[in-house]
Amino acid sequence: MCGIAGFCNFKEDFEENTDYWNFRLEKMRAVLAHRGNDARGRFLKKHIGLSHSRLAIRDILCGDQPMTRTHNGYDYTICYNGEIYNTDELIPELSENGFVCSTTSDTEVILYAYIHWGADFVNRLNGIFAFAIWDSAKSRLLLYRDRVGVKPLFYAIRGDSLVFGSEPKACFAHPAVKPELDKQGLQELLAIGPAHTSGLSLFKDLFEVLPGHFMIYSQNGLHDETYWELTSREHTESYRDTVAHTRFLVEDAIKRQMVSDVPVCTFLSGGIDSSIVTAIAANYMNTRGKTLNTFSFDFKDNDRYFKANAFQPERDLPYDLYDKEVNTDNFISFARYIEGVDVAVLFKAVEPSVTRVSMRSQKTDVAEIALSFGGGGHIRAAGCTVELPLAEARQKVLEAIGKAL
Repeated sequence: MCGIAGFCNFKEDFEENTDYWNFRLEKMRAVLAHRGNDARGRFLKKHIGLSHSRLAIRDILCGDQPMTRTHNGYDYTICYNGEIYNTDELIPELSENGFVCSTTSDTEVILYAYIHWGADFVNRLNGIFAFAIWDSAKSRLLLYRDRVGVKPLFYAIRGDSLVFGSEPKACFAHPAVKPELDKQGLQELLAIGPAHTSGLSLFKDLFEVLPGHFMIYSQNGLHDETYWELTSREHTESYRDTVAHTRFLVEDAIKRQMVSDVPVCTFLSGGIDSSIVTAIAANYMNTRGKTLNTFSFDFKDNDRYFKANAFQPERDLPYDLYDKEVNTDNFISFARYIEGVDVAVLFKAVEPSVTRVSMRSQKTDVAEIALSFGGGGHIRAAGCTVELPLAEARQKVLEAIGKAL
């Protein structure tokens, strides 16, 4: 995953004080460095500022951002977090219309797709994403989020400024945005977290771009557009066709996510979800003469704290592939140390479905991308669940909130 952040104000000329606003962009980027620190970049023009902290997955050398392309005399710039799985299906038509990519990154494909098809091009994308596009031709900023909100994107309006970032802390690095707890957000955090009202956050007047939406900020104000929503319709397939269709969708989704210029691994708990992902990924790599690395985690005293329930009737006993015991307290401390998993994680500031991590053994880096399935309201890693006693869990949550504020 990458980190994106920026701001836009049509009544202010940022180029009149480039040193100060570049400093602000760097501050916003720096607090997102845990999301990716392979490369960093800034883009500052009269009414717009963008910053990017990159985790390089595709086209390691030429995919740095923010990325700008010029068409008919106008510049278009993108700041992007995510991955698109159908770039090969988009490139032919783009090429036929004169948009020839000079990189192999999906970032460039997205930018050319916007230039060619317009704002609703997002309907053509298959992937998980959150990105911003500055369109100098129409003098507007567009913010996009994927269909189910895998990738996070927060924003705030302060006066005439729109400020956005992959995590709340990026917005707080802007001088106009101050952290102030929202009563409803805090109630939801303590009562039903990680569930919450879509679009809201833990902080007052700090919002999420809704899943399946994109927003346009121009001199006419902020406009919210729905490009996708889940619909219900009658199921008419036979049992046999349903099985075949489901199998195709699962296999296709996993195989598409195997495209990478860095090593891939899976988090394998032994549960049915991670086992399916691992089996399909391993077969995909075997056909290419490669071996899939898998990782599992356990916690110290897991046998003491684990409680069976309908969702997970018994412990997932991990394979002994990586000899590292994780102490629950140390795990929480480490998560807070890297500043990547704070209170906002309960509001999807960190993606739970597909997370790119660096797994280091004593000899070598063996994986850069981890495919995993997980969820729920427990402390969870690779399908291994630890439930703390209620009083202890409540205390840890309150301590975390206190340290975060």
